[in-house]
Amino acid sequence: MTDQRDPGGKPPRETDRPKPPPASHETEDERFLSSPPTTPPGVIPEAAVARDAWRVFRIMGEFVEGFEALSSTGPCVSIFGSARVWATDQDYMACVETARRLGEAGFGIITGGGPGIMEAANQGAREAGVPSIGCNIELPFEQGSNHFVDIAVDFRYFFVRKTMFVKYADAFVIFPGGFGTMDELFEALTLIQTGKIRDFPVVLFGSAYWKGLLDWMKGTLLPQGKIAADDLNIFCVTDDPEEVVRHVLERYHALNGKPPRP
Repeated sequence: MTDQRDPGGKPPRETDRPKPPPASHETEDERFLSSPPTTPPGVIPEAAVARDAWRVFRIMGEFVEGFEALSSTGPCVSIFGSARVWATDQDYMACVETARRLGEAGFGIITGGGPGIMEAANQGAREAGVPSIGCNIELPFEQGSNHFVDIAVDFRYFFVRKTMFVKYADAFVIFPGGFGTMDELFEALTLIQTGKIRDFPVVLFGSAYWKGLLDWMKGTLLPQGKIAADDLNIFCVTDDPEEVVRHVLERYHALNGKPPRP
């Protein structure tokens, strides 16, 4: 998702988005996840094994780079949402305010580093004077960090990047978004439901946007026994930036016994 702007400062419309490059342009995730060439039974594809074994060192290096960049940033909140949002959109403006208020409460802000809601969150962090972090990802088409990012970390592998979002955040705030936003949301809900992370607040911003999803959870998942009633308490929904900050602060204080920063 190229962060190209028109003179009015608006992100590209869907019809302006760059076309995917030829199939020959592979990302590291694609190389890593692709199956080795077919070989006769009992024959070990030694070249493929060697490539994957060496790739482990690149993955390790990417984890180390992320750890070094983010370990000293202090308490943070990860904010997710659509890259396809203009600066004049209500969600964009609400995200700037939410991130700024979270920053004033003592939290740094982590985003995916791109345009739209990510840019709005980094703008709010910049206005609050707290760490404005962008964890960018290699895509088949260019995505550069937005100009409000102060600490930029580039990742080749989605799973490494997603680890950083959780490891260095004390809460997730999810604004309206698409597949990527849903991916981050349900990863957090799964980690909480399975007890992999605890006392981790998740806030959905925009009650009208999330209503259909919540109705499906309550009307389909719950009656069919796919989730428990308590699972619906893992997250909260609001349209108020102040309520986001209050909820995150309450959970942080309950866990740590003190505010995030003086």
